[in-house]
Amino acid sequence: MKVVNFAEENSLISQYMTELRDVTIQKDMLRFRRNLERIGEIMAYEISKTLDYKLVETTTPLAVAESKVLETPLVLATIFRAGVPFHQGFLNYFDHAENAFVSAYRKYKEKENFDVCIEYLASPRLEGKTLILADPMLATGASMELSYRALLTKGMPEQIHVASVIASQQAVDYIRNHFPDDRTTVWIGAVDKEINSHSYIVPGLGDAGDLAYGTKE
Repeated sequence: MKVVNFAEENSLISQYMTELRDVTIQKDMLRFRRNLERIGEIMAYEISKTLDYKLVETTTPLAVAESKVLETPLVLATIFRAGVPFHQGFLNYFDHAENAFVSAYRKYKEKENFDVCIEYLASPRLEGKTLILADPMLATGASMELSYRALLTKGMPEQIHVASVIASQQAVDYIRNHFPDDRTTVWIGAVDKEINSHSYIVPGLGDAGDLAYGTKE
């Protein structure tokens, strides 16, 4: 399984990551959402280099030009609610893709003990298609795996791209062990070393959903 960690190379993702993490800048919800979207756009461009294209002829005002257009059928999937602006970044570039949405949340049994629950799924069929499953925070990997299992009820995708803004090393290892090794690529803005007792990524950036859309009860 290939893991692409953008923090290991120089790109604009590093600038947007810095702003997402900064406790003063991240208070601007509009800017926070836009930075998630921008990172999604850059990742979409990088993923686009791995996809299949076909040659077409296009009639211009002067002649006929040959060019390449995307041939890989795509499904963009995300997890509510923090994933929405991140997802939009991918959709800005893959504007002809189909879309899927999963509701996954932590149901706490005790203060630091929770189950991940799936309540909602809307997805097209996935057979023979490439699935891009995007969620900005990959803390334990459990939500991503359960969302993937839910999506499999719509068929097995040909290729899988897991995309996150920040992941813990534990979650990266979890994805390696629970996703098909021969068809999965993981794309991450940065990998942080640990999660705390509440399963939050450290240093991380906080609760991405709250920062994007406001606190919840």
